[in-house]
Amino acid sequence: MNLLSLLSAPVAIVSTLVTALLLGLAAQRLLGIRLGPVRLLATGLFAATVLPLIGIAMTRIPRDAEGLPAEPWVETWFVLLAGMCTLLASMAFIVVVEAFAPLGSIPPATVWGRGLRGRWSRARRTGQVVGLALRHGLGPYLRRRSSRALEAPSSRGQLGRALRETLNACGATFVKMGQILSTRSDQLPPEMAAELAVLRDAAEPVPWADIERVLTDELGGPVESVFAEIHPTPLAAASIGQVHTARLHSGEDVVVKVQRPGIRPAVERDLDIAIRLGARLERTTEWGRSLGTRSLAEGLGAAIREELDYRIEADNIRTVTAAQPAGSPVRAPQPYDELSTERVLVMERLHGRPVSDAGPLLERLGLDRDEVARTILDALLRQVLVEGVFHADPHAGNIFILDDGGVGLLDLGSVGRLDGSLRAALERLLLGFDRGDPLAVTDALLELAPASDQIDEERLEREIGRVIARYAGGAGTQGAQMFGQLFTVVSRYGLEVPPEIAAVFRSMATAEGTLRQLAPGFDLVGQSKDLAGGYVSDRLTPAELRHSASEELVTLLPILRRLPRRIERIAGAAEHGRLGVNARIFADERDRSWITRLLHDVLVTVLAGVIGLMAVVLLWSDGGPVVRDSVHLHSLIGYNLLVVSAILALRVLVQVFRRRPGHDRL
Repeated sequence: MNLLSLLSAPVAIVSTLVTALLLGLAAQRLLGIRLGPVRLLATGLFAATVLPLIGIAMTRIPRDAEGLPAEPWVETWFVLLAGMCTLLASMAFIVVVEAFAPLGSIPPATVWGRGLRGRWSRARRTGQVVGLALRHGLGPYLRRRSSRALEAPSSRGQLGRALRETLNACGATFVKMGQILSTRSDQLPPEMAAELAVLRDAAEPVPWADIERVLTDELGGPVESVFAEIHPTPLAAASIGQVHTARLHSGEDVVVKVQRPGIRPAVERDLDIAIRLGARLERTTEWGRSLGTRSLAEGLGAAIREELDYRIEADNIRTVTAAQPAGSPVRAPQPYDELSTERVLVMERLHGRPVSDAGPLLERLGLDRDEVARTILDALLRQVLVEGVFHADPHAGNIFILDDGGVGLLDLGSVGRLDGSLRAALERLLLGFDRGDPLAVTDALLELAPASDQIDEERLEREIGRVIARYAGGAGTQGAQMFGQLFTVVSRYGLEVPPEIAAVFRSMATAEGTLRQLAPGFDLVGQSKDLAGGYVSDRLTPAELRHSASEELVTLLPILRRLPRRIERIAGAAEHGRLGVNARIFADERDRSWITRLLHDVLVTVLAGVIGLMAVVLLWSDGGPVVRDSVHLHSLIGYNLLVVSAILALRVLVQVFRRRPGHDRL
């Protein structure tokens, strides 16, 4: 007996699972969708649970003395009705699940068990970051839903101070984010940017023993085999790496940029946390929504990830150097490719002073500050409008005035890139501002950020006209504010500015602050207009025009050769009355598929309604023979039809909650 009990338990479990699977498959088939394994099993178990309850309630049929049904056909009807009601209940269960847990809201079961250790580490680190934020005074801002945090300058300064202290306490990754944020005057209020600028000060250097170990691992040998001399004391220390001066055995002076040991895993973990926190702040706080903290964190993360691979910086240096015209006083330190790796970058040493500390050097060399500022702006703007490769972070510490009077571009770990169409549209935008033409500026903006058909272009043009009127005629010294106002108008109309163009505006806003330190009162917008006009004039010389015309002619020549024959064919068809237009309304497969699905849903809905009305009529009539107690045959048929009507209605309803039909579900 015990053995039979032991054997009956597995059989019962297996039979229950098989029944549940069959019921789940039947329910998903009737709804016309596909369920994932977890939801399929849950639906089947629900159906297997309610099946005996419904069966007991519906199959209480009178029996004879031998225990057999008095009327077997009646029991068959009720068994069929019980099965249909069970399927109906399981379909209703699926619809409820789809309504409260729609597609994509729950990760697949296959990923639940992955990375548990990583998730625990991230959760612990997130708790540390939030705890540090609360400790340094960010608590009220994390909970605040109003925008008062950004209303008054004192409030903005207080928020910036709390943010700076929090970032500084959270470690290297957050410090780096704060350093980049301090240059984004186009996105942050000036009071917050000023507070974050304190984070640009030198970081705590890594001990030489750790740096030497990184150099040995990356260069494949002792430091002495590569460098004749290297100074253990760093020239500069930053959050991700630090720079040492050295001399090669061949005698050249170089700088060696070395990444901090073990920084990459910590950076990746902290960037993931920062993006999640940015998304939460954007959802829950008004000031986070106004600053766009999620997209801001994602942009910072992309910039920092590029700086983790020094080979990218070496490629950027070569690209920017190649973009400079011959004889330009602007240059970048050239890398030594054979000595550079992912974590070590060896470059030539440029002797000079950063713009923020170049006053005495400029006076000694007798250089005009405005002319030097114009040279720097010309180099940066030429990179954007002509070459399409530009320095993405030209703050005052990354621009050097060299001892020979030239200009050095440092820290090219992150550069921006523009294709030809974006460069042309950006150029037309600047020229439109120069002429005070809101129509030209609007057209250029719509080319940079394509809009939907529903946008009110006339109203957008008037808004841009007000921006032009506000910053025209002597207001050009407010370049960053103009760019910010332009971004405000763009976002208000739902235009999505490409990240490359956003990087251009950020770079120009950062360059404005740098050039103001070099030459106070420097008119960035006015000078940009003049330089952009010069680039256009350079392309309008007879030689350039002939070259452009010849290229266009080569492109159009095959079309021009076929044009006469096509015109003759059209004219002949028109002459003989055979000219017509053939338009296929549903030529696109997507249109045909949409119409097919729509007609299918309408047909099923109408069919469900008709069957439901038939069921109501049969239930109301109470006709036919009595099959059990007071249940008439017509009522029994009506109950079955009512179940069929509900099944069809649920089939349509489930598609409403399926926001992305055709994908596998959990």
